[in-house]
Amino acid sequence: MNASPTALRTLRFGHSPDADDAYMFYGFHTGRATIAGCQVEHVLEDIQSLNRRALERADLEITAVSAHAYAHLADRYAVLACGASMGMGYGPVVVAASPRTVESLRGERVAIPGPLTTAALLLELECPGCVPVEVMFDQIPKVVRQGQTDEGAPIAAGVIIHESQLTYAAEGLVKVLDFGELWERRDRLPVPLGLDVVRRDLGADLMRAVSRGFRASIQDALDHEEEAIRYALRFGRGLDVPEGKRFVHMYVNELTLDMGDRGKRALETLYARAVGARLIPAAPAIEVI
Repeated sequence: MNASPTALRTLRFGHSPDADDAYMFYGFHTGRATIAGCQVEHVLEDIQSLNRRALERADLEITAVSAHAYAHLADRYAVLACGASMGMGYGPVVVAASPRTVESLRGERVAIPGPLTTAALLLELECPGCVPVEVMFDQIPKVVRQGQTDEGAPIAAGVIIHESQLTYAAEGLVKVLDFGELWERRDRLPVPLGLDVVRRDLGADLMRAVSRGFRASIQDALDHEEEAIRYALRFGRGLDVPEGKRFVHMYVNELTLDMGDRGKRALETLYARAVGARLIPAAPAIEVI
């Protein structure tokens, strides 16, 4: 009697249901990228939900988190060298219904996609004195246009992420500040937004295998661009193919395969500023796998 095959270990990988994340997982989808002895199970949640889940439960073996949230997670998770979202001259955008200055937002209510998102941290760093109001990320353009939340609370502006960064002008909104443009002009650095992290209790060997497998998945998408884009656009909210390609490659760029020294320096800069502004208690140790 033949012995039954060894059961594969399931690794749950939390990520947002977005075109750029789907693109990075294309190699896992096709099966051309694997993690030896393991199968990957996708867990789709918005980024603020993933941040909270990692902070409160740490039950996912691998997960996307905001760079902001990682400041509170470094004891349980290490940073994967691949998969980081870093805006090279672009990033979350503060938008309003009509032209206004950053200074005019002091004391005003500004919609954010969650308190643990990097968008929220950047708002507090670069636009001090705003009053952040949590709104589901895909509802922010609407509440900014109408000037209030669905509950009637006034909203002066909002910080948009994901596809809205490409579509806000068509939605009748105007840019107040692009954090990525600011970082490029002032710091000559990408703005670090999201990270993929792996739980430390998996052990060094499996953590490294996860990193190799995920990098192979991203490389497979780059090697099969047209097919990977078509797959990714199943998760793109209202983007056509040219817009989808533009959006995906905003956040799947040369630093996505390996953040390297430049990406690590961007993270260190973000955390140093946040500590200086007393927005996080301490800068986390950045162990890159």
